[in-house]
Amino acid sequence: MKTALVTGGSRGIGAAVARRLAADGYRVAVNYHFARAQAESLAEELGGIAVQADVSDSAQVQKMVDTVLEKFCQLDILVCNAGVAWQGLLQDMRDEEWRKVLGTDLDGVFFCCRAVLPHMIGQKSGKIVTMSSMWGQVGASCEAAYSAAKAGVIGLTRALAKEVGPSGISVNCVAPGVIDTEMNQKLGPEALAELAEETPLGRLGTAADVAGCVSFLCSPAADFVTGQVLSANGGLVI
Repeated sequence: MKTALVTGGSRGIGAAVARRLAADGYRVAVNYHFARAQAESLAEELGGIAVQADVSDSAQVQKMVDTVLEKFCQLDILVCNAGVAWQGLLQDMRDEEWRKVLGTDLDGVFFCCRAVLPHMIGQKSGKIVTMSSMWGQVGASCEAAYSAAKAGVIGLTRALAKEVGPSGISVNCVAPGVIDTEMNQKLGPEALAELAEETPLGRLGTAADVAGCVSFLCSPAADFVTGQVLSANGGLVI
């Protein structure tokens, strides 16, 4: 049985991805930073394990990957989903707030990819799915750091796909639009209603919508797909 590691997997999109991959037949390791109870409950539900790590800390990431390999002896799928956001004017953003967003959303992807690659290269197979955003494609006012980090994820994905393709590893990206998650609830009901109206498909996305995209990219149906950005945004950005 193949094994998948999902970062930021305790809730929202990450939890939906973990459930979908488990339904697809993978053993799932659910990474969490603070939400231990949620992660352990989900891992128990799925018959997997919960692994703690702050993905912005390279040592913690390496320990997390080592734990998964010690438990399951293999790692076939990495989904880099962990992320944080910050809304506000760039001129008001403090250094530590910038570093938190870039550290989690971009550095974390680098640390996780670097940690799993020796194993995947050794087995000459593997699939990595990163999580960007439509704001990484077009930018968002008052979300400059988030947009910069998510644009960086797209660049990293495309470059890494070229680098590790000869080793039998695919690297793809999902760029969600406005998804109805806890993170986006902070925007408020009025703003969310406006965004739903602006979306050609007439609704917000769901975590399950994004999980379906990840499932496809991890499946045999996507064996000849690499370096691509799959935009799950309901047509809001085309």
